[in-house]
Amino acid sequence: MISSLLVANRGEIARRIFRTARRLGIRTIAVYSEADAAAPHVREADEAFLIGPAPARESYLLPERILEAARQTGAEAIHPGYGFLSENADFARAVAGAGLVWIGPPASAIEAMGLKDAAKQRMADAGVPVTPGYLGADQSAERLQREADAIGYPVLIKAVAGGGGKGMRKVLQAGDFAAALASCQREAAASFGDDRVLLETYVSRPRHIEVQVFGDRHGNVVHLFERDCSLQRRHQKVIEEAPAPGMDDVTRAAICDAAVKAARAVAYEGAGTVEFIADASEGLRADRIWFMEMNTRLQVEHPVTEMITGQDLVEWQIRVASGEYLPLRQDQIAISGWAMEARLYAENPATGFLPSTGRLEHFHLPVSGARIDSAVEAGGEVTPFYDPMIAKIIVHGPDRRTAAGRLAASCRETRVWPVRTNAGFLARCAGQADFLAGDVDTGFIEARSEALIARGLPSNSLLQAAYDRLEGDRIDPATSPWSRRTGALGFRLNARSSSVARLVCDGQATELTLTGEAPDAQATVLQQDGFAVVFEQGEAYEIALPSAASGAAAGASDGSILSPMPGRVVSVSTRIGDRVSKGQTLLVLEAMKMEHAMAAPFDGVVTELSAVAGGQVSEGIVLARLEPA
Repeated sequence: MISSLLVANRGEIARRIFRTARRLGIRTIAVYSEADAAAPHVREADEAFLIGPAPARESYLLPERILEAARQTGAEAIHPGYGFLSENADFARAVAGAGLVWIGPPASAIEAMGLKDAAKQRMADAGVPVTPGYLGADQSAERLQREADAIGYPVLIKAVAGGGGKGMRKVLQAGDFAAALASCQREAAASFGDDRVLLETYVSRPRHIEVQVFGDRHGNVVHLFERDCSLQRRHQKVIEEAPAPGMDDVTRAAICDAAVKAARAVAYEGAGTVEFIADASEGLRADRIWFMEMNTRLQVEHPVTEMITGQDLVEWQIRVASGEYLPLRQDQIAISGWAMEARLYAENPATGFLPSTGRLEHFHLPVSGARIDSAVEAGGEVTPFYDPMIAKIIVHGPDRRTAAGRLAASCRETRVWPVRTNAGFLARCAGQADFLAGDVDTGFIEARSEALIARGLPSNSLLQAAYDRLEGDRIDPATSPWSRRTGALGFRLNARSSSVARLVCDGQATELTLTGEAPDAQATVLQQDGFAVVFEQGEAYEIALPSAASGAAAGASDGSILSPMPGRVVSVSTRIGDRVSKGQTLLVLEAMKMEHAMAAPFDGVVTELSAVAGGQVSEGIVLARLEPA
């Protein structure tokens, strides 16, 4: 087995790989950018090497810097993690050429499966069922439009070099195709350096089901069963689980056998995931599942497979790369219980899931009942340079309902400030009735977005606790509403105006009826300068008194379109003087590897416009301003 390992990655996956390496007695080496100098993965490695400035293209995406780090630190092997250079065949070949062990599939397999159009053709030739669509070399807008029209709408545009939901657009009608294609190509070029696309028929009730496969250099290939990744938002996975709900033995055998066949077709070695799309309009059926793509690396969601099989997939990767046989035969691998994983993102669902950056002044994740793979720690900082996923919350139970309950409880226990997260949103997803019933598909979140995103106000007990903190010594005991009792019954609702307190919660004015009961002394309330933060059900609320909240509701309410974070303006689709409708896209901002549409908060007229296509903007900058029509 190898004796030293450099992880060409960062964050939670680097930390997770280091855990297994340490257990196996392998020396660990981290690489880091200037922005990650104080990151946990750097501190936890036996040795660390600076590879460049914060932008990934100047550090984590430079093969020569990674190889130089390996040379100077005496690394024997390189593990790419996922993302960055993990599916770069040239990098894999360069690692092997430098005499190092590559913890991944051979470059030939990466190349064979790296481009979606070529991979689909190869799978079709191998007898693996593929989704109908267009895989042609003619990439002209006119040809793609004609092919989309022939396939029929809705149609799906996908970057041939894509992954992680980037470079993908659903088009509902012919008139929307040209704009969607241009946006898809821009995002694909920015993310993968390749703007080519393929077209697929859009399945009306799709389920995203993938199979974990493993091969060794001795010709053995096994599967470790399936995962369901159907709970998605904008093609980004939100909650993954294993096994897949509603999967019968016949369908499981068909999809797992197809995955093994796909892996054998490219002489696969190491960990890989074969992804399928299933038409779930009549439940899962073996004849309604098609190959979508193969990811030639470890997946973000690999922990749920580890939980149901009891295996360490990183250890399997290391052993296979060291020339060993697969640790188990197919008949030795079995499913035990149910596992779920939620991706905790630094993003704000209330603002369209825009990423959130800043220092993690308060960072509390579940301490029991869950496995936490975290990229950050309290006091650390979430920067705009990398993916906004800050942790994975993974649970296991004897059955699906138990696992879902544990996941929801763990998400509700999460408390983060001032960086916003999707913890409350995740808790509502995991507790939603249809989800608990296993009635899921890739449109699940979109169809229920209003209920899943809406968080309402914190409970009265928390509001009263915050009010009590904010009032503090300002209240004269003789006039305090807490001392005004109406006999033994305390306050009577609406008995007098003094029993109503006015607060501002996240910039919105609200009223609190004081009950006369003592506020919850155990409530999680953070005292801040002029306001308080309360946590409940995975949410964080900023509470202030009206006198201290002037300007707190500024922003969308006064027509200002603010840049939520540093980024680049991709396009501007309006001009000063234009009349716009609520929800209409005014401009598109690219940040944290994603495009974000900035929309009009109400019907109005554009009175100011500072955004310029191609320009760089800082957080909080006014990009445009509207006045009511």
